[in-house]
Amino acid sequence: MSYDWQPLLLTFRLAAITTFFLCLIGIPFAWWLAYTRVRFKPILEALVSMPLVLPPSVLGFYLLLAFSPQSGFGHFLEQTIGLKLAFSFEGLVLGSIIFSFPFLVHPVQSGFQNLPASLTEAACTLGKNRWQTFLHVLLPNIKPSLLAGIVLSFAHTVGEFGVVLMIGGNMPGETRVASIAIYDEVESLNYDAANFYALVLFAVSFLLLLVVYWLNKKLLMKVA
Repeated sequence: MSYDWQPLLLTFRLAAITTFFLCLIGIPFAWWLAYTRVRFKPILEALVSMPLVLPPSVLGFYLLLAFSPQSGFGHFLEQTIGLKLAFSFEGLVLGSIIFSFPFLVHPVQSGFQNLPASLTEAACTLGKNRWQTFLHVLLPNIKPSLLAGIVLSFAHTVGEFGVVLMIGGNMPGETRVASIAIYDEVESLNYDAANFYALVLFAVSFLLLLVVYWLNKKLLMKVA
């Protein structure tokens, strides 16, 4: 029996792009959040953590309202730069970034906070500025946290269903990712195809987590 690989390829493409942008945004934000002492820090941390406790359909619904051409934000993007977010791959990327944000920020923030203050002090003594300290001193010392955050973000995006369904719907080749395809095949009582998609996602997720635990063990042994 031949299977349609397009939902799987679209899923991994979405996860890769989402993880790339999460690294660009989330790692510097986690660094700032780890060391800042602003009074509204608890509010920021609560907002970052909201996707962990909100039902995906709730977040997806509000994102759909925000991305809709009838909303101010969606209308502005569509009219000024021609970017349509509702029921589009671009919308899936933005929604996935928001929904997977805490899965990158929390491990990386924890990694920064667990570093001894002497590292930053030594870097300042050697004349390094904050950016140089971040790139050349702090980041190399939180490799296990970085690896965990990156893999968890990727795996979480691969397995997401509620948010992508609300934002993207079910458009073949555009928004029909593997989790949506599984739902469709089960609805059609096509359990063989559903099992194929589910088995691939299960295997990929397991291998990713296995690699994380193995590499983290190797890194910790080197440190010890």
